[in-house]
This record gives sequence, structure tokens and C-alpha cells, in this order.
Amino acid sequence: MGDHSRRDILKTSLGLAAGVAFIPLQHASIAMADTASSPMTAAEIVQAIHAKKITAVSVVQAAIERAEKLKDLNALIFLNKDAALAAARDVDSGKITGPLAGLPIVVKDNINTRDMPTTGGTPALQNARPKNNAPSLQKLIDAGAIIIGKANMHELAFGITSTNLSPFAGPVKNPYDTTRIPGGSSGGTAVAIAAGIVTCGLGTDTGGSTRVPAALTGIVGLRPSVGNGGARRRYNDDHAVVPISHTRDTVGPMGKTVADVALLDSVITGTVMAAAEDLSGKRLGVPPSMWSGLDKSLQDVVDAARKKLTDAGAVLVDKDIDGLFDLNAKLSFPIALHEPIEDIPAYLKASGIEAITLADIAAKIASPDVKGAFGAITADAFGKAYPDAVGTLRPQLQKLYESYFRDNNLDAILFPTTIAPAPAIDTAKGSGEMSINGGKPVPTFDTMIRNTDPGSNAGIPGLSLFAGMTASGLPIGLEIDGPVGSDTTLLGLGLSMEKLFGDAPSPKV
Repeated sequence: MGDHSRRDILKTSLGLAAGVAFIPLQHASIAMADTASSPMTAAEIVQAIHAKKITAVSVVQAAIERAEKLKDLNALIFLNKDAALAAARDVDSGKITGPLAGLPIVVKDNINTRDMPTTGGTPALQNARPKNNAPSLQKLIDAGAIIIGKANMHELAFGITSTNLSPFAGPVKNPYDTTRIPGGSSGGTAVAIAAGIVTCGLGTDTGGSTRVPAALTGIVGLRPSVGNGGARRRYNDDHAVVPISHTRDTVGPMGKTVADVALLDSVITGTVMAAAEDLSGKRLGVPPSMWSGLDKSLQDVVDAARKKLTDAGAVLVDKDIDGLFDLNAKLSFPIALHEPIEDIPAYLKASGIEAITLADIAAKIASPDVKGAFGAITADAFGKAYPDAVGTLRPQLQKLYESYFRDNNLDAILFPTTIAPAPAIDTAKGSGEMSINGGKPVPTFDTMIRNTDPGSNAGIPGLSLFAGMTASGLPIGLEIDGPVGSDTTLLGLGLSMEKLFGDAPSPKV
């Protein structure tokens, strides 16, 4: 697609926001710093800057000030203060233009940035500077977005808590309760958005890493289609993200609202922004196995959300995906703990970081849970199981999903993103254990990715959005998954669902 046609498409997408009523901003920096309590969408911010109702400098300065004020949340590893303000001045002077001109974003620190370190949250890469920006990120920069910082994460993305014990990172804290995890591995991006530092940004997702933190912090996270790669892959960032698995990894946009995520997706893909889908008559599968074993505090929230959907005319199809979890368990670890052996060296070479090796990275890992995972990787504990996992079992999983959508005539699958609210931070292990309904301790990692991991392995898209709050004040997320290539439809459904569920209240930080 040529530059001219891409610009036309993006102008059409942003035109959806042309008629919005803007918040009066007599003191722009103060108002923008308080986006958590009085949020503007990303499109509204860009439109206000374009209309000269606010300046890009005031928006970016407010984001930086809020990041500094909330530094104890450990949302950011690197603050790009001087360069971000310089870019904002260029927006205000007209030197930088584009459909995202002046929009501050954060970028997960495993996504390549040429002018900032890309650490993967791990000591061996603390000073690594890739030679190029990741392609998905570059499209946002070309559209005028301004990176205010690199977001903290679970070390090397090998975890679901974002309890990073690297000395330059630290555990990311949930702004709704700072003793609890924000989810991971894109926890820093989620917290920066939930706490009102920025409206949107980029994470990555291998087994739930945009969707789990979105659910636990009351925001929105998209895992775009991956399929079997090639044309089925919605975002192509090959060798431009510190990897886990070329089969499963993808960059994913995260935002305060579905509209924010849809806007970033439209810029990255060069397609028209998703429009709201009428929920009446939409058929949503609700597999009983994905709705089982829920924590009671979460159950109440998702049950209320289900009623809102049926009241809106959605048809909930109570039909299970037979054998889903058993099949997924056979292939998940063999793929995720074998592919790094080749993918990490390939990434280092492509990024111009060849002085660092896989062995160097493994030797300096700071978080105990990640060190344990890398023990299995470097020993290639799953090498013998890998060919069957990727060549036989994964295609079976994909066919299982395909038949489920087809045989039940479904528009999407609906389920709780996680089966419990955010558990406590465990700085001793990095991941540790949690309890459901006061029961015996269970592994936090396995528990929190139970519902998100199968769709990741199948390569289908998934969108997590805010569903409500527990009685104790913790956010809960609902997810919709669709067939490969149905990303725009999912975003459209999400836009309508969001109107039913409302926005998460502001965290008191």
C-alpha cells in the first residue's frame, strides 16, 4: 500500500472523531495529567492538538510529570523526556504532522527502539540499542506519535505478574492496589495507561501478555491475528521484538478505551478504523469450561456483564470446546520453551546486538521464575516434544477452534480473561502461588493464563475489555476471541460492549 493511500485511510479513520465535544482545557498540562479521572480518547487528544485547543508540548509535559509523580509504580524503565518534548515542539511548529501528531505513548521495553535502550527488562540487555525501530512502532512514529518512555515488564516477557527483580526495573504495581500485580508481561504499559500517564501504548502478547494486564488494570488489550504467519499475521515485527516464540509472539495495542486500541490498530495496519457492531442477534459462544472454577468476587462481575449482553439482544451459546485445555497443555510449553533457542540469537543478530549471546542473557537473569524457565530452555528440555507440538498438535487445536466457530455459527467466543482478580505481589519468586476462593495455593502463572493461552497457541485474535469492579475495588476483564482475520469485527463488538459495561473508575494514585 502506498503512502498516499495509507494517509487517506488514516484520515478517514480519524474523521470519526471530528465532531467530538472537547473538554475545555484552560490549564492544559493539569487537565492532561488527570486523564485517569477525566479521560480524553487518543483521537480526541490528537484532534484537540490539531485544532490548537491544546499544545502538543502541554500534553507531553503533562504525561512526563505524571510519570515522574507515579514513579513508585515502576511502570517505566526509561523516560524519554528531552526527545519527547523536542518532538512535541516540532508538532506545534508544524514540522511533524500526521494522524497521531502529538499523541504521547509508551512502548513495552522488549519492542525495538533505535534511539532508546531495548532491555527486555533483563540485566544483559540493559544498554542494548537496536539498529532499527520495530515496524509496528515505526508506523505510529511516522503518524506523529511521541514515545515518552519504555514500559516495564516481566523479565524477558517470561511471566504473567510483571514482578521484575532486575535492579533497574523493579516489580510493577497495580494502581488499584499497589500490593497486587498488574498482570504481565506487559504490566508497565497497562499501568501507565490505567494510572493516566498516557492514553495508549504498545505491549506484546505470547500467551496473554496484553490481555491479562488489561483485565487486571481496567483497560483494553488486543492480541491481533497471528495464524500460521505470512499474510495471516496482522502485525509483522519479525526479529524486532525480544522474542519468546516466532509461532506465538505478536505486538499488541493497549488503551484506556476500545477506541484507543482501534485507532492504533488502524494506523499500524493502514485500514479504516473499526466501527461499532450491533450486538442484537450476535452469537457469542460461552464455553462452560472457560467459565468454571471462577473466584466468587469475579463471578459476580462477569455474571452481571453477561446479563447486560443478553438484555442488549446478544445470543449466548452455552456450548463447550471439548478437550480444549488438555490439547493446549500438550503443546504450549514445548513451543514456548524450545523456540527461544533459535529465536533469541536470530533477534540479536538482526538487531545488531551480536556481542551478547543467549548464554549471556541466561547467566544474568535476575528473577527466579524466569531463571527457572531459561534452565529448561538452555537444556532444551522440550526439544523432542517440539516437532509434534508445532506440526501435529497445534494444527489440531486450530481445527478445533475452526469447527467450534463454524458448527455453532458464532461471531465470537466470550469468557473471563482471568479466573480471579489480581493476586498479591510475590517478590521472593517473581510469580509464586495464589488462592481461588480460599482454596489451596495454585501456581499463579498457570492460573492467570488458563483462558488466554489456548487462543494464543491457535493464533486467533482476542480482545480484553473492562467488565466491572469487584466489591473490594479490583478491575475485572472479559475477553472476546474470533476466527483468524476477524480483528476488526472484534474491535467493533468491543466498542458496543464497552458502552454497556462503562469505564473503569480512576485508581486513587
